[in-house]
This record gives sequence, structure tokens and C-alpha cells, in this order.
Amino acid sequence: MEAIKRLPVGISDFKTLQRSHKYFVDKTKYLPLLEEISNFLFLIRPRRFGKSLFLSMVADYFDCANKDIESEYKGTWIESLLYPRHGRMGFSSHHFQG
Repeated sequence: MEAIKRLPVGISDFKTLQRSHKYFVDKTKYLPLLEEISNFLFLIRPRRFGKSLFLSMVADYFDCANKDIESEYKGTWIESLLYPRHGRMGFSSHHFQG
């Protein structure tokens, strides 16, 4: 019998989440949509709704410093659909958590 995956409470980094093999909702299907919208995105969601994790996934996918994208996105929706702009941007992130 397969062990039950635990919830990723307190994990807001996509790479850490993928390595921990914990349960998460795959939102990689939204990555191609981000390429089609304008240059600015206003992301507003309630507290504890996965904003930081989603932005970590977006930054990891598009970041030019990420060389191991195939293994990091294994088992996700976008695994077989690597889009032309993955790994083509630089990212700067700021965390305002206390």
C-alpha cells in the first residue's frame, strides 16, 4: 500500500516542495496563460491560498539560472509541454514575511 502524502504546511518554495514529495495542487497549466497576458500581473488571493508557492513555481520555470527544469517538473501537467520561454528570464524576489 502506498504511503499517504502529507500536506506541505509552511512550504512556499517550489523546489523544496518537489523534493519533499508532499501533496500539492498542480497549477502548472497556468504557466502558458501567463505568457499570453500583458506584462503586469496583479495577483490577489486570500491568506494561506498558495500565492508564494505559485510565484516560486513561476520564477523557477522562467528563470534562466534553472538548468534542471525537466526533472523539477516531472509528474506535473507541463512536463511534456516545455514552452519556448522557459528558462529565458531573470528573476528577483523579495519576501516580506515576518
